[in-house]
Amino acid sequence: LFTNGILLGSVYALIGVGLSLVFGIVGITNLAHGEFVILGAYASTFLASAWGVDPIVTLVVTVPFMFVLGYLLQSTLLNHAMDRGSEPTLLVTFRLSIILQDAMLLAFSVDAQHTPSPYASAIIALGDLEISALNIVLFAISICCVCLLTLFLHKTYLGRAIRAVSDDQEVAMLSGINVHRVYAVAMGISMATAAVAGLCVGMKWTFYPSSGGQYLLTAFIVVVLGGLGSIPGTLLAGLAFGMAQVFGGANYGLMISYIAMLAVLAIRPHRSNGH
Repeated sequence: LFTNGILLGSVYALIGVGLSLVFGIVGITNLAHGEFVILGAYASTFLASAWGVDPIVTLVVTVPFMFVLGYLLQSTLLNHAMDRGSEPTLLVTFRLSIILQDAMLLAFSVDAQHTPSPYASAIIALGDLEISALNIVLFAISICCVCLLTLFLHKTYLGRAIRAVSDDQEVAMLSGINVHRVYAVAMGISMATAAVAGLCVGMKWTFYPSSGGQYLLTAFIVVVLGGLGSIPGTLLAGLAFGMAQVFGGANYGLMISYIAMLAVLAIRPHRSNGH
């Protein structure tokens, strides 16, 4: 159970890390994040079927595509909405979630979808322990994605600029950093991680055009528990959420997570900028 909880929790962490990044840097709650995850799932499913390749290969297309889409979305729409306040920005992301959900419904119908993988039924035996090969693959993808994002934020000039904007926007502007460009890059990275999360969701579970709300809620729980804007915290919270799901079951696990989230909001209602 412990192993399954860790493996499952890594996927939850990946779902939440994009939302955490946008909240910590741009300062908005992206209500369309769940739809972006599902869009990534549909894209990987379609490309894998059309090309006849391992779904992981589709990331070479979906990740750059989602990054560019996020960059353009932030630079052409959300930056202008942010200049008018937080409420218009929240409404814009809410409308985006509705538009994306309706668009996916028209394009893919209401039928359940699943991303087939060549190792979906394979089992790896480690002594007396038997682990699904798919879970190990998803764990590796999730951890690699989170680690690469952390290295990018700490070891690159652009990553340090992103952290500077997160810490103090005014000082960053005085240092010559183009804040709006940083916001656009952050949204692009967030959507790129959503593409990877969508791949994992599609290979792990069935999904529908209306599944975005479920994964937005998952991301929000993980982000709040881990500290708003903290990527390492999001990873730990995702692992804890996975453990709660495995040990508490679908119903009790969610209840435990909701109670923990409310406790965190009551005790520490401020945003953390730690990365």
